[in-house]
Amino acid sequence: MPVEFDVQANAAARTDDEVAQILADPGFGDHFTDHMVTIAWTKDAGWHDAVVKPYGPFVLDPSAAVLHYGQEIFEGLKAYRHADGSVWLFRPERNAARLQTSAARMMLPQLPVEDFVEAVRQLVTVDARWVPTMEGEQSLYIRPFMIASEAFLGVRAAQGVTFAVIASPVGPYFGPAGVKGVDIWVTDEWARAGIGGTGAAKCGGNYAASLIAQYEGYDHGCTQVMFIEASGKDRVEELGGMNVFYVTADGELVTPELTGTILDGITRDSILTVGADLGLTPVQMRLSAAEVFGGIASGRFVEAFCCGTAAVISPIAGFKSQAGEWRPADQSFGRTLQIRDAVLDIQYGRAEDRHGWMQRVV
Repeated sequence: MPVEFDVQANAAARTDDEVAQILADPGFGDHFTDHMVTIAWTKDAGWHDAVVKPYGPFVLDPSAAVLHYGQEIFEGLKAYRHADGSVWLFRPERNAARLQTSAARMMLPQLPVEDFVEAVRQLVTVDARWVPTMEGEQSLYIRPFMIASEAFLGVRAAQGVTFAVIASPVGPYFGPAGVKGVDIWVTDEWARAGIGGTGAAKCGGNYAASLIAQYEGYDHGCTQVMFIEASGKDRVEELGGMNVFYVTADGELVTPELTGTILDGITRDSILTVGADLGLTPVQMRLSAAEVFGGIASGRFVEAFCCGTAAVISPIAGFKSQAGEWRPADQSFGRTLQIRDAVLDIQYGRAEDRHGWMQRVV
């Protein structure tokens, strides 16, 4: 049966003026709302002690399994304020289902979908004043996560786990400069994940493994890094934190297929649907780096973009590697921006939600 939430108000909550000052320039991941959600799990009792409580530090034993073996997973989604003041979530059930997939891979308990969604709804309802207006693509970024909190140093699946949800008001992921093309560093030296590994799970270790290549990309003037499959080095996969798409001259919307090493992005899935609505032909396929670079050089791939919950859709101006540099022909990013606007219009209530993706909270 669904868990029941105890709501504990934060007596030290920020004033309305303090919240307004933060929302005037929220940045990304710099500020957090007044409350958080936690739900405990133990092998004997299952899920219990669901509470909305004041935001604050965790108390963890130094031997907590997450600190030693990295047994943890997380999600990311957003709440959007519409023009009439209402607040909505975008496909939260998909995040819940993906958390279950990640939990199964990392030997963590699976939180029921309805409890995940209700935990998010509870936090957004209590902290609704923290959801910014729709101006400037602001939103409330929501971070559900699960950690192995049991105090135990043996190497086994934890028998005590904590699920939590926190939230942060955010502006555009790449800052106030707005939408512009980014350069991508393509690495075949470093791997994000391999076949049989954790690539399809949303776990912190994947992101930690990507950082060394990310910083290598910074050294080459790039904003993000794209990884090539680890074993055969014969196919491109995804970026450090985002999926990638290519638009062809004849209207195909191409993205690497899911092979167990790529995260099943919810924005990715939504783009495949929206792209079809806009007359593009979605194609999921294996692509080698040579095919990507050759496709750009020949004019087959005229646009490219990366996508994820945080950044939504960002045009790719060019790819760089040790072998050279390739830039898609259409630097106006026409199709990319069309898809981006279509997704955002649904999220912010400016267009009809034909696919039933939005859920009203407040």
